[in-house]
Amino acid sequence: MINLDRLVNVLGGYGAHLIGSGDLRRRELRSVAMHDPTDDAPPLGDVFLAVGVDSADTALRLAGQARAVVVIVRSAVGPEPGVRAALRDHDIAMVVVEPAVSWSQISGIVYGLVLEGRETESGRGPSDLFALADTIAAEVGAPVTIEDRAARVIAYSADQADTDRARRDTVIARRVPAEIRARLEADGVAARLAAADGPLHVPALPEFGMGGRTVAPVRVGRELLGSLWAVGDAPLDPERARVLNEGARTVGLHMLRARVSSDLERQVESESVIDLLEGAGDPERAVGRIGLPVEGLRVIALHARAQAPDAAVLHLFEQVTTGFGWSRPGRSTLLGSTVYTVLPCGGEIAPALEWVRATVRGLPGHPGVTAGVGGAAVAGDLPDSRREADECLTLAGDGAPVVYDDAWDAVLLRRLRLVAEAGRLPGRNPVAVLARHDSEHGTDYTRTLRAWLYAHGDLGAAAELLGVHPNTVRYRLRRLRGVADLRLREPRARVALTVALAALPEDP
Repeated sequence: MINLDRLVNVLGGYGAHLIGSGDLRRRELRSVAMHDPTDDAPPLGDVFLAVGVDSADTALRLAGQARAVVVIVRSAVGPEPGVRAALRDHDIAMVVVEPAVSWSQISGIVYGLVLEGRETESGRGPSDLFALADTIAAEVGAPVTIEDRAARVIAYSADQADTDRARRDTVIARRVPAEIRARLEADGVAARLAAADGPLHVPALPEFGMGGRTVAPVRVGRELLGSLWAVGDAPLDPERARVLNEGARTVGLHMLRARVSSDLERQVESESVIDLLEGAGDPERAVGRIGLPVEGLRVIALHARAQAPDAAVLHLFEQVTTGFGWSRPGRSTLLGSTVYTVLPCGGEIAPALEWVRATVRGLPGHPGVTAGVGGAAVAGDLPDSRREADECLTLAGDGAPVVYDDAWDAVLLRRLRLVAEAGRLPGRNPVAVLARHDSEHGTDYTRTLRAWLYAHGDLGAAAELLGVHPNTVRYRLRRLRGVADLRLREPRARVALTVALAALPEDP
């Protein structure tokens, strides 16, 4: 079944926004009711479509009679404060859709999503992989797991308690342990599986507590979506191998339908995040559409470093958008070769860094990932946090994530250098004169002046920075005063000199 959060995320792409308690987002939706003015008794349903109802107050009253979790109305404005209070009192949510969206479009989306959820619950939908795993395990005569391409367990059969330690650890962590993944990759199992069109036997790895396995590739057409693993030290006989292979084909169809369903939500989410990052539209409505708070947000920019960067960044985007919105904290988009995630952090740095670490741990093939974390922002300031994240990403290079809160000074100096390179800083100033003199005569005047200014005029500290004797610094200062008009006794001139020095490309 689906929940309200997913319905709101999908409708958000059509200009809808949620009004009511955020706690209702997890409520499950199993049925739909539509207002019929000719019917004295309104039908019952978790989602109530207030077709032809102009008043939000009337729509709420009818939704209450229908015992609905959420009522959907079309309106250019939100409900009055009294209706908002009544929504809280009756524990009902309201989704307001822009009038430009027709009721036929709204009903098609709502009925499609909710009916898909009912099929899933009855064992026919894309997410009922656990029941399918049980069926395959019974026919094969061995416990099975269904994994995606990143070796994440997306479903498993019952009766796993009597299997080996590796299988139990896999089911508990919902992913194959890293050391086993590395060993299987080194043994060529991943490569053989990618090329196989039927089940393969994988010998036991007793040093990792893993018994034998038979694995079948899960494909749709030529695309490998995942794998189906059955426990067993000996290879399956031909009949059981055939059953496992047919089961893998059925799993592939389920996984494909689930992916198509999630792709719609990804598109809606991605478009909303782009609007937030670019400052388009109403930011508070945008965060409301995708289930984010208005405050305490940070933008995280990610790059993937690999031999095949295009594939790596797509894997990265898939990793950060796996699962429907309510099951993950951030909302993401892909712009060029950069993945951006808007993450609620409550203004703190630690949740952002932990999210980056968890994302990297979940990636297949161990690609290098570079991350920049923007400053804390409210929804309307996310373009600034995005710019900070981009600049921190540039500073990170191939190293650890860079956070704006810790690196704001480096970001400021980088901006100064960019301004200088664009010719927007005065080119004729005492620092430019010293730099030209250093270039022509091999002197070290700019570096000496920088050290003296950074040391606040302390000759001993400046000498220590330069690795020379204080008398050498004193001598150089006398000489460079003869080269350029520095006015070192004037506070404003000292500040301007410091800025000009910081804008030099060779500034550390």
